[in-house]
Amino acid sequence: MGKVQVAIVDDHEAVRLGFATTCENFLLDLVGSAPTVDELLEQIKGKDCDVVVTDLSLADGSMVAENVEKIVSAGPAVLVYSIADKPNLMRAAVRAGATAIVPKSDKMESLIEAIRLAARGAIINNAVTSAMIDADLEFKQVSLSAREREVLSLYASGMSLKQVAYALNIKQSSAKEHIDRVRVKYAKLGREAGTKVDLFKRAVEDGIISGEML
Repeated sequence: MGKVQVAIVDDHEAVRLGFATTCENFLLDLVGSAPTVDELLEQIKGKDCDVVVTDLSLADGSMVAENVEKIVSAGPAVLVYSIADKPNLMRAAVRAGATAIVPKSDKMESLIEAIRLAARGAIINNAVTSAMIDADLEFKQVSLSAREREVLSLYASGMSLKQVAYALNIKQSSAKEHIDRVRVKYAKLGREAGTKVDLFKRAVEDGIISGEML
C-alpha cells in the first residue's frame, strides 16, 4: 500500500496546522484541511482520500451524524478525533458510519495507527469505540446509508456486483466499496457477514429484503 492520503475537518486552525505537521512527520499525504465538512468535500473532490479525521462538534452547528454520512458517502473512512466528552454524539457518529473514536488525550501515535488501520479497512476496537457500542443496545441494528441498503438489497437477493452497478447506474468498483463497508459495519457489531450467504442472512434479519432470492 502506498502513502496514506488523509484530510482533516476541525474549526480550530491551530489543530489543523498541528495535524499538517504530524502528517509530515509520519509520512502521511495531507490532501485536504478545512473548518467544515462541506468545505473539505469541495477540496477533495476528484482526489483520492483514504481517511478523513473530524471533530465531534464544529462551529457551523452541523450535526456529527450528518457530517459522518456525507464523508462516508464520498468514499473515505471517518475517524472522530475529539476530547470524547459527549457520549450521545460519539454514539451518533459511530451509528452513522465512523470507523472509530480517537480521544485527543491519546498520544499522537494512537491517531496515526488508527488512520493507517482505517485506510486498510480494518476494524478498530479501541476502548472508547468499544464502550460506545457496548453501552448502546441499538448498535445490534446496523446503521446503513440509503445507498448501502440499496446495494445490499440487490446483492444479497442474488445479483452480481456487475448487475447491481448496472441497476443503480454506478461503477462496479463503487458497488464493491459499498458492500465492503456493509461487511465492516456488521463485523463491528459481531454479526459476521464475510460471505454472500452471510449478507443474505443479515439483510433478512434486518428486514432489508424479504428472504426471496432474485
